[in-house]
Amino acid sequence: MTRRVATITLNPAYDLVGLCSSIEIGEVNLVTTASLNAGGKGVNVAKVLRDLGIDITVSGFMGKDNQDEFQHFFSDNGMANRFCMVPGRTRINVKLTENNGESTDFNFSGFDVSKEDWNRFSTESLNWLGHFDMVVVSGSLPNGVEPEEFTRWMSRLRQLCPCIIFDSSREALKAGLKASPWLVKPNRHELEMWVGRKLPDLKDVIEAAHELRDKGISHVVISLGEEGALWVNASGSWLAKPPHCEVISTVGAGDSMVAGLAYGLLSGESSAHTLRMATAISALSVSQPDVGVKNRNKLAEMMAKIEMKSL
Repeated sequence: MTRRVATITLNPAYDLVGLCSSIEIGEVNLVTTASLNAGGKGVNVAKVLRDLGIDITVSGFMGKDNQDEFQHFFSDNGMANRFCMVPGRTRINVKLTENNGESTDFNFSGFDVSKEDWNRFSTESLNWLGHFDMVVVSGSLPNGVEPEEFTRWMSRLRQLCPCIIFDSSREALKAGLKASPWLVKPNRHELEMWVGRKLPDLKDVIEAAHELRDKGISHVVISLGEEGALWVNASGSWLAKPPHCEVISTVGAGDSMVAGLAYGLLSGESSAHTLRMATAISALSVSQPDVGVKNRNKLAEMMAKIEMKSL
């Protein structure tokens, strides 16, 4: 049976990824450019899922003035493109990774979404998204989209497609959580921002995850960086820890994890197996300059190195 997934990226970006020995503020820094890719969280999720053989449709907003590379990317990867074009340019995100593994981000602003554009997208998308097995909603809100409008759209989408995976931050995260999506994947800092307190220990993170579940969210996955990832649902809690990896770029690491979660759930795998695979895909992504599953054998090898613990 064909498994169909739609990814929604309301605020995509061109990701400019660079490597440098160290960043010196106020000085000229020599950067080795690794890649310039059409990206954004949902687009990255779509790339990984497409590599894994899933039928993908991509949607959201895109600036008319610099759309060409995105159009080539969607065509080259066999993705159905339902993006809504708006005046202006899609933003550029710059991420510099130092030799010590530290990353510094510079996220530029992009296009503005008018009320008419938002109404058109929200109406049209709800007409077709209900036909998909799963919808992944990822990333920030572009200028012009109000959090309250986003909550209303997410709530209506939840009625059409129960299997919504949601991954965002700041105001978009707060707004999306109000719609009680099926699965959410905040990182530790984002979870701390939501609960309004520090979460220094694993037990604190688990407690906060259950607070999200009390809001009607079935699956809560917390990315913990080098510590791995935690999954809390009605069946229990699991912690997956990857081995140490040489970091080239952290762009798309969290998105790769989301794609792994979606793939495992679509395939009917257990929570533990799905978390192991998602963590392995995320770990592999940091050791390459761009997003995607390039080698299934390497994925299997990485899965074998993931430490799993039932809590």
